[in-house]
Amino acid sequence: MKKNSITEFELERQDSKIRLKRGSNGGVPVVQYDEPIAGGGAPVLLPVAVPSAPVGTPLIPATNEIEVKSPMIGTFYRAPSPEAASYVEIGTEISPESVVCIIEAMKVMNEIKAEVKGVITQVLVENAKPVEFGQPLFKVRPA
Repeated sequence: MKKNSITEFELERQDSKIRLKRGSNGGVPVVQYDEPIAGGGAPVLLPVAVPSAPVGTPLIPATNEIEVKSPMIGTFYRAPSPEAASYVEIGTEISPESVVCIIEAMKVMNEIKAEVKGVITQVLVENAKPVEFGQPLFKVRPA
């Protein structure tokens, strides 16, 4: 939104609606998701975390390993399908453009790229388990 100077976006389809609004004073942006709920209910307002560093800038822990973190809430999948091999394993060399996993969010499969160069040293999440925004997925030894 910032890249395209958009401060507010609203999408309405049949009986659901989503509205994104970017804070103009540096406040936390808010996502409003309206969906009919049996028995009624109010719209859900969710704060959206804003990274303090530019996207793709890794935070280097004391161990000198970089954590590849989840950019969204969803379900973590190590492979493109149940029959396919995992995108990465421990020891796999990766580049910033390497796809390391898929996160399913709202029935959409999102390929997650490493955004760093190095070697996978740990896989921190089990396949088909839920993940949170900012949750570490992999540890990478920088190259």
